[in-house]
Amino acid sequence: MIAGIRFKVCGLTSLVDVEFADKCGADYLGFNLYPKSPRHVSLEQYRALSKNLPDRRKIAITVAPSLDELAAMKAVGFDAFQIHFVADTPLETIKGWSDLVTSERLWLAPKLPPEMDVPVEWLPHAKTFLIDTFSKDEFGGSGKTGDWGKFARHQKNHPEKTWVIAGGISPENIGETLRQSEACFVDINSGVETAPGVKDHAKLKRFVVNLNEARS
Repeated sequence: MIAGIRFKVCGLTSLVDVEFADKCGADYLGFNLYPKSPRHVSLEQYRALSKNLPDRRKIAITVAPSLDELAAMKAVGFDAFQIHFVADTPLETIKGWSDLVTSERLWLAPKLPPEMDVPVEWLPHAKTFLIDTFSKDEFGGSGKTGDWGKFARHQKNHPEKTWVIAGGISPENIGETLRQSEACFVDINSGVETAPGVKDHAKLKRFVVNLNEARS
């Protein structure tokens, strides 16, 4: 946590980057298990990494997993599960994810069209909601900023939930992101990379410095 703001470094693929994220104070470490992602880490690769990971909370990122796939991720020992999915996903599917990993450990990351808010019927099934930039073709990692006002509205209307802001956040715009969104939890990924899955340590360090300055 930096100046009262929690942050997750997402899309980690190497122990070197994990250790640097830890030194920078990241509260959460995100590992993308979605095979189509350019930042994909297999369960086998994660198991190998996990033997040397620092004592930070580890998040599995995936897209609309089957219950069997989610159970396999749960068995590896992740602390929470960030699930991306399209907005018309049946409520029963969301309930199934929640029942398997518990609502406390489920992060719902819906692919919300600009005109759509998080449906109230989803709220009981997850403690944490991640609002990312909408893209027709991608599930996160677009590098484009989103609707910060929409995020702020969700956070204000449902303060009992944890709201994580994502999408194109970088060292250069973290101050403006916080001002417009009033976010208390930030997800960073492509904004601190040299290539997908390869973190730029100088950018990550600058992000932390700028985050601290924005809050002070």
